[in-house]
Amino acid sequence: MLKDFDIEERVAKARRLFKEGGYNCCQSVVLAYNDILGVDDHVAAVISSGFGGGMGRMREVCGTVSGMTMLAGMMSPADDPSIKAARTANYALVQEMAGKFREMNGSIVCRELLGLVPMGSGAQACKESPEPSDRTAEYYKKRPCEELVGISARIVGEKLAEMKKKD
Repeated sequence: MLKDFDIEERVAKARRLFKEGGYNCCQSVVLAYNDILGVDDHVAAVISSGFGGGMGRMREVCGTVSGMTMLAGMMSPADDPSIKAARTANYALVQEMAGKFREMNGSIVCRELLGLVPMGSGAQACKESPEPSDRTAEYYKKRPCEELVGISARIVGEKLAEMKKKD
């Protein structure tokens, strides 16, 4: 049984964790909901830490989408590989949430969302330093990441609310 929560508060929390807390995009989405799904804050922050910047700043799958995927594992667990139906349900949830994100943003790929390559170009990952960018006012002005964090947090919240109604 899921705890009660307010989607708008969770979206605001995710954005705040990203902008003020210094968490990466994936961590911000995961930490907005980990308590509802029974995961310790420290564990949630640790396991989601490498997915920022499109997986370690490689600009692959957007960290917010990776965060949704991690949460999908808790929302629709597939922890026993012999249960094919559970894996199918988990993958369906991942595809549904990623599909909503793609529909809203045109892509789920970090480098495309940041405008580093044209949408749908299939261009290879950008060569970037593993060092995270400094979070300055200029950083927030030129990056859509805070908005994308909010979008992913909303998608998760809406899905959790839908699941709660079915309980």
